[in-house]
Amino acid sequence: MINTFLRAKHWQLFLLMIVIPFGFQVFLFTTIFSNINIDSEPDSTVFFNYFKYFPLMMILFSLIFFGWFWSIAIGLQSKIPKEVKMKVNRFKIFFFIPLIYILFISVFMGSIFGESIETMQQTEVTSILPVFAVIFPLHFFSMFCMFYMLYFVSKTIKTVELQRELRFSDFAGEFFLLWFYIIGIWIIQPKINKMVTIKNIDDKNIA
Repeated sequence: MINTFLRAKHWQLFLLMIVIPFGFQVFLFTTIFSNINIDSEPDSTVFFNYFKYFPLMMILFSLIFFGWFWSIAIGLQSKIPKEVKMKVNRFKIFFFIPLIYILFISVFMGSIFGESIETMQQTEVTSILPVFAVIFPLHFFSMFCMFYMLYFVSKTIKTVELQRELRFSDFAGEFFLLWFYIIGIWIIQPKINKMVTIKNIDDKNIA
């Protein structure tokens, strides 16, 4: 899997991570509004019948996005100089926290949209509050983990390129390119392709 992401072309990742999810959203909203009769009251079941598929797209996007980050951070470790210490174990912990959180939210949303309108109306607000009490702090912590992932992955790329210990100012450009990956993917991925081409990654690191 790691080798597949590292050798993938920028346009392939752009297609998987941006074009397909965006196209799905356009299709979803177009289908919803095309089924609304302007001469009658909006039927809320129309929204729920279509939105129950949205969590599935969210899960697929997350797996591709996180898979790309994991492949860069772990797959390029064999190219890091021995004198440079990268906190890989910390990255792994911070990697799985937001991933699990997003998967949980997706399943939670899917269960909500899968319920009938009558069932949702009968659900007491007090029974949902504990869930949001957990989600609220976890959401902000997951955001922190995501920023650390950006930090670690961007540092990994630049360390492989410069082969020395770095400060944040050295890889700030890569950090923001990964943050705004819609643009950054066209710059970052060709650089990664070149790194992989120059030196083959050890088979043990790409299994």
